Amino acid sequence: MQSTGFSHWLVVLVESFAAGALLLLGLLVVLLLVTWVADRRQTANSVLRNFPVVGHFRYGFLRLGEFFRQYLFASDREELPFSRAERVWVYRAAKNAENTSAFGSTRDLRAEGVPFFVNAAFPALGDHHVQPKPVRIGPYAREPYDHAAFFNISAMSFGALSAPAVRALSIGAAKAGIWLDTGEGGLAPYHLEGGCDIVFEIGTAKYGVRTSDGRLDDDKLRAVCAHPQVKMVSIKLGQGAKPGMGGLLPAAKVTPEIAAIRGIPVGQDSQSPNRHLDIANVPELLDAIAHIRELGGKPVGFKAVFGSMAWIGQLCDEIYRRGIESAPDFIIVDGSEGGTGAAPQTLMEGVGLPLHEALPELLNTLIARGLRQRVKVICSGKCITAYDVAWALSVGADFVNSARGFMLALGCIQSLQCNRNTCPTGITTQNPKLQRGLVVTDKSEKVCHYAKNVMREVGIIAHSCGVEDPRQLDRSHCRVVGDDGLSIPLEKLFPYPPAPQEPHP
Repeated sequence: MQSTGFSHWLVVLVESFAAGALLLLGLLVVLLLVTWVADRRQTANSVLRNFPVVGHFRYGFLRLGEFFRQYLFASDREELPFSRAERVWVYRAAKNAENTSAFGSTRDLRAEGVPFFVNAAFPALGDHHVQPKPVRIGPYAREPYDHAAFFNISAMSFGALSAPAVRALSIGAAKAGIWLDTGEGGLAPYHLEGGCDIVFEIGTAKYGVRTSDGRLDDDKLRAVCAHPQVKMVSIKLGQGAKPGMGGLLPAAKVTPEIAAIRGIPVGQDSQSPNRHLDIANVPELLDAIAHIRELGGKPVGFKAVFGSMAWIGQLCDEIYRRGIESAPDFIIVDGSEGGTGAAPQTLMEGVGLPLHEALPELLNTLIARGLRQRVKVICSGKCITAYDVAWALSVGADFVNSARGFMLALGCIQSLQCNRNTCPTGITTQNPKLQRGLVVTDKSEKVCHYAKNVMREVGIIAHSCGVEDPRQLDRSHCRVVGDDGLSIPLEKLFPYPPAPQEPHP
């Protein structure tokens, strides 16, 4: 009896499975027929019109191609914006894992543009883990800022990043002793949570410190600067990935919380103007700097992408007319290779000077005009490894910022979905289900390890070059490979201008 009962239920199960399979097959056939008819009748796509149903495979493979290339076909040094070798270096630094290699480098040391460093014949004995000395920013501000770490977190706004990502950056930055730039999205509680130093960025829409018509609200800015963690204020004129265009936060990311912090409507695209309403020329820029510095008492500078240095010459002239105290306390130069959550490909790939040109030109202009010591220079643009940072210090930067390097430290896998609210690692999405993957306690440790290991390995390079402090690196310590495969010293590629004998008018 038991055997007969079991057989009966087995037959019922098989029959049910067969019926379900037939039903699914029937639905599939109907779906294919409907798709075939729709493809044949549509007029927008010639491939689907000529090859209905089958043509869809082309677009599926096109979408999957970037992932197949990343994991299966591309070599360690091929991918852009960051190769697998670069990403693995950051991952290992973030995990505080052994970062040595065996047998030989896979980097092509003869490729044009590759920098390498000139080691000293007799480097000093002793420990290369030397703590960098503090640099003073804003000597004429009521609250000057003394900061030692030369590698810091670049501008990434809450909204473009998730709350867990900002929290992890804040906590990790505090542990590493580095600053965190808020980006243009306003000051969120998550920026302050870890207790790190904050650079507050004022974008063209003045999110977080704006009036209803998009102008600067002095009371709101005064309240922001009252936070002791806010150490500097940066006026964003532009960014590397989209010069001449304001920031864009897609509507799907504009949650009630983000809208409240920014002072904008919920669920609508957040598009910043392409420039500040009240800054249309050099005198107005210096007026804004003076006003914000007096209002908040903190050092004030600006962030820009450069197409030409002519206007920096005009800036220097205006500074000398007004007095040395009127100068910006710092300039953040962003290279055209900078990244963003969403930007037109045309701007991202074809507008603005790359960092390797803009940084030395800006520094040389300031040196020639006698303002190099007054104005501190911060740079950003694909500086994620120790030799990227060491190159920038050799050129003359005081500080180096990185955004995507710290995103990789948070677990970014370069899936190129920052603009879709579908980031699989929870970093650039406002979807709570995806944010769950980012565990703040774990990722904050990785942020800290990454920052410290970058600075430690820059220290190794400096020690090898015979200097104690990484900021003592100069253009004599670095060479860059030219188009003929031979290297050129940076000091010949970008000669230092003669210092002015007397202040310029």
